[in-house]
Amino acid sequence: RGEGGRPIAATLRGAGIEVEPWELALAWRLRGDSPRIKAGRYELEGPVTLRGLMDQLVLGQAPKEYMIALIDGWNIRQVREALARAPELAQTTTGLSDEQLMQKLGADVPHPEGMFAPDTYAYPPGGTDLDVLARAYRLQQQRLAKAWAGRAEDLPLANPRELLVLASIVEKESARDDERPLVAGVFVNRLRRGMMLQSDPTTIYGIGESFDGNLKREHLRTDTPYNTYTRGGLTPTPISMPGKGALEATANPAQTSALYFVSRGDGTSEFSDTLERHNRAVNRYQRKVR
Repeated sequence: RGEGGRPIAATLRGAGIEVEPWELALAWRLRGDSPRIKAGRYELEGPVTLRGLMDQLVLGQAPKEYMIALIDGWNIRQVREALARAPELAQTTTGLSDEQLMQKLGADVPHPEGMFAPDTYAYPPGGTDLDVLARAYRLQQQRLAKAWAGRAEDLPLANPRELLVLASIVEKESARDDERPLVAGVFVNRLRRGMMLQSDPTTIYGIGESFDGNLKREHLRTDTPYNTYTRGGLTPTPISMPGKGALEATANPAQTSALYFVSRGDGTSEFSDTLERHNRAVNRYQRKVR
């Protein structure tokens, strides 16, 4: 702000635009509209004439927008890492604890896991990470309210919070739109029968950052608040950021008798309604027994 012809010329030359300071200063004097130069960021594509350059500086240019994608299934650590890497995004939440972050957003829950909607968000240069999170938080609240309002009857879920928790597990268990309602149906059947969910992703979440990618039997036996092999019911909080598809699938699960599922190793799952059939599927697809 407040720069005249010669300082502006120096800025332009520093950005690779060849313009002589004296030439630009003289041109502004002849035009007589240098007070109308608008401060800001400009993206210029060459070739550009001196008149065209001056016109742009007088007319101004809409600030360039940046985009950041928050991905379905990410946890809050991954969200915050992505925000920290985003170009031209002011970091105003660095050093805040999860609880302090939620207080800043005016949320009534202390834990941020699952509370933000996976989507792509635009922001201007100098926008803040808190603004992006506030928009993602509002969108997730809207999606959750819509899913809860349109839920199937007799779901074994007491409130929208429980729907969010279960949807976060469904999100981590399957990335396929056609399978999510079946996965949700399995977990709903288990909750109705008082069976443990026995979900690997919840156990992995409980292990935390020390997890090396290799889930072992000892992990399944080590109790944590998120180990659904040792504890019944839902986890204390969501374990990921569920997308719209996972929320809708959990609110309206498939009508199925299945109580088990196992990955086939090709991105699809085998669903079974008895433990005997499930064990055969495990032998076939996981233990490679033919």
